[in-house]
Amino acid sequence: MPARATTSSLSGREYLPLAIGAVALVTLGAFENRAVGTALPTLVREFDAVSSFGLAAAAPIASYVVSLALAGPWADRSGPVPPLRAGAVTFAVAQVLVGTATGMPQVIAGRLLSGLAEGLVDVGIMVLIARALPEALRPRMFSLFAAAWVLPSVVGPFLTGIVTEGVGWRWVFLGALTVLVPVWLLLRPAMRTVAPPSSPPDAGVAASATRAVLPWALVAAAAVFGLSLAGEHLATEPVPAVAVVVLAAASAGVAAVRLLPRGTFRVRRGLPAVVAQRAFAAAAFAGAGSWLPLLLTLVHGFAPATAGVSLSITGVTWAFGSWLQGRDHGWAPAVVLRAGLAAMTAGLAVTTLLAWPAVPPVAGLLGWALAGVGMGLTSPVLSLLILAGSDRTNQGRNVSAGQLAGSLSTAAALAVSGAAVALTAAGPAAFAGILAGSGVVALAGLLTAGRVVDDRTATVETEVVPTG
Repeated sequence: MPARATTSSLSGREYLPLAIGAVALVTLGAFENRAVGTALPTLVREFDAVSSFGLAAAAPIASYVVSLALAGPWADRSGPVPPLRAGAVTFAVAQVLVGTATGMPQVIAGRLLSGLAEGLVDVGIMVLIARALPEALRPRMFSLFAAAWVLPSVVGPFLTGIVTEGVGWRWVFLGALTVLVPVWLLLRPAMRTVAPPSSPPDAGVAASATRAVLPWALVAAAAVFGLSLAGEHLATEPVPAVAVVVLAAASAGVAAVRLLPRGTFRVRRGLPAVVAQRAFAAAAFAGAGSWLPLLLTLVHGFAPATAGVSLSITGVTWAFGSWLQGRDHGWAPAVVLRAGLAAMTAGLAVTTLLAWPAVPPVAGLLGWALAGVGMGLTSPVLSLLILAGSDRTNQGRNVSAGQLAGSLSTAAALAVSGAAVALTAAGPAAFAGILAGSGVVALAGLLTAGRVVDDRTATVETEVVPTG
C-alpha cells in the first residue's frame, strides 16, 4: 500500500490505534515470556514436579514451530484477522489452564497452547502491518516492537517475583487476561480496514496444502523438542544426549529443507537469502547470549543477581539499534543490514574477551553492547525485506519462514554449544570457542548479505517457490 502525504506518522489518527494495539500486544507477549521464566521454578516446586521443568519449558518451543508453519498459509488464504483472533483466544485459554492448574499435565497443556498462540499472533500481526500500514511507516513500527521488549526484559522478572511472592504464581498467568481485552479493542479498527480475500479459498486446495506442511512441521517440532530436552542432560549423560542432539539437528535440517523457501540453504539471491540471514543472525546472537550469564558467573565470579547484566545490556542496545534503523536516514535496507551484521561480527569478536579471566569484563561487555546494536539494526530490517519481497499471496508464508529459520537455527546453536560444553568443560576455552563460533556465523551472514537484493533491479525478488 503506498504511503500518502497526509498519513506520514504513526501518531496520526488513522494509524495510532494500530500502533498502540500492536505494540501493546508485543509487550504483553514479552511480559508473558519473561514472567514464565521467573514463575515456572516456583510452579514446579509447588507441584513437586521438578523433573517436569524441562518438559514445561520445551513444550511451547515445539508447538510454536508447528503454529508458524500452519499460520503462514492460513493468513495468505484468509487474511491476518482469523489467525490473530485464534491466537488471542488460544492465548487466553492457555493462561487460564496454567493459572488454574491442579497438576503438571494441565500446566504442560497450557504451555503447548501458549506456543501455538505465539505463532499465530506473530504471523498475524506481521501480515496485518503489511496490509494496513504504508511501507514508509513500517521501519518505525518495528523499532517500537524492539522498544516494547525493553521494559519486560528489565522489570518483568522483578515484577513477576513480587506477584509470585505476594499473591501467588497463578496471578502471573491470570493477570495477563486483564490486558488482552483492551489490546484487542485497540486493534479492531485496523482489522476492519483489511479486506478479506476477494474469493474464498478452495477447501480442497487448502486442505492439501495443510497436509503437505503438517508432517514436516511436526518433524521440526519434534527436533526442536529433542534439542531442548537434550540440553538438560548433557552434563549428566553426555553421550546419549549428544546422540540425541545429532539426530535432532539432522531431523531439523531435513524438515527445514521442506518448510523454508527453496534455495535458503544455498543463500540464493532474493527472499531465500533474506530467510537465511534470519537464521545466521538468530543463531549468532542467541548462541552467544545464552551462555554469558554462566560465563560471567564461572569465569569472573559475578553473583547470580548481577550475572544477568548481559540481558539488560542487550535489551537496551537492541532497542537503540532498532530505533536507529527506524530513522529517516535514507539508507537502503541492504545497507542497514550490512551495517547491523558488521556491528554484530565486530561486537562478538570483542565479546570473546570475556572468556579470558585476566581481561576486565567491562571490555567484553562493551563488545556485547555493540553486538546488541547490530542485532537491533538487523532484525527489523530483515522483517522489512521479507515484507518487501512478498505480496498478498505469500506474505504469511514468507513471514513464517523467517520466524521458522530463526527458531530452528537458534535451537541448533544452543544444542551444539551445549554439547561442546558437556564434552569438554564449562571453562574459558569452551566459552571462547562458543563466542568465536557465534562470531563466525555472524560473519557468514555479513559476507552473504548482498544476496538479499537482485543486482539487476536493486529490489528484493518476490518469487518464492516452497519445496513442500
